[in-house]
Amino acid sequence: MRSDPADYKLVAPGRLDAVLSLLAEEREEWVPIAGGTDVMVQFAAGKLASRQLVSIWNLRELKGIAVASEEVRIGAACTYTEIRQSDVIAREFPLLATAAQWTGGIANQNRGTLGGNIINASPAADSLPALMAYEAEVILVSIRGERRMPYVGFHTGYKTMQLRRDELLKTICIPHRFDGYAQYARKVGARNAQAISKVCIAAVGRISGGVIEDVRIALGSVAAVPLRLTEVERTVQGNPVGPEIIARVPRMVAAAIQPIDDIRSTAKYRTAVASNLVVEFLDKLRASESTP
Repeated sequence: MRSDPADYKLVAPGRLDAVLSLLAEEREEWVPIAGGTDVMVQFAAGKLASRQLVSIWNLRELKGIAVASEEVRIGAACTYTEIRQSDVIAREFPLLATAAQWTGGIANQNRGTLGGNIINASPAADSLPALMAYEAEVILVSIRGERRMPYVGFHTGYKTMQLRRDELLKTICIPHRFDGYAQYARKVGARNAQAISKVCIAAVGRISGGVIEDVRIALGSVAAVPLRLTEVERTVQGNPVGPEIIARVPRMVAAAIQPIDDIRSTAKYRTAVASNLVVEFLDKLRASESTP
């Protein structure tokens, strides 16, 4: 089955205040779209349930990458191509730059947006673990004003999140605090490009004198939402990376995640791979202290 364009309505007010007013009045009737990469897949398959779409693609308030004194602010409608080509992202947040390269092909990267990836809320989204590892915050906007919250905890369940019915995601903010950290990202999929992740990881850490001073570890495609492995972080922080810690990792990872069997992989495989990736990160973190 394919959709009939005559059954749908698309408006493009071109102003943020006009979009927010529309959402405040009839939020359940209107679905915001930016690049539309996921919307078009559903439309082509005849599975796009929402009949009224409002374009936010050209809203200047949702565009661009700005460097502030405390953080880098990425507009929700910033594309993956813009993220890939950003010098400041490559320099300070290479895990996000890497995730942007993993996300679809060039055509999708030209249209797909970071905000869209967040709001689409796929547990397998490649950019979301990087945002968790970097302790990003999000700014949400409505006609009532703006509110800001940590990205960790934004997703509350499968395809559910702390986004009120009249709100838009406006900005993603990442603090300037990871200089000198070892940074690690891996994606395990059926192939190297244009594949949905079976498991992906983004992690950052700082080590001194053989002891882990600070660490952030996040996984994708292992639960209904992207996950921060906070219990693993608490356990390894303040300790050297040795056999005792490494031996405890598989059990802790298995306890933290809730993988499923699906067409791409099995829960057993995902659990084993997730544990191996965390161990690999810790090994690289240990080795980073001796790397000039």
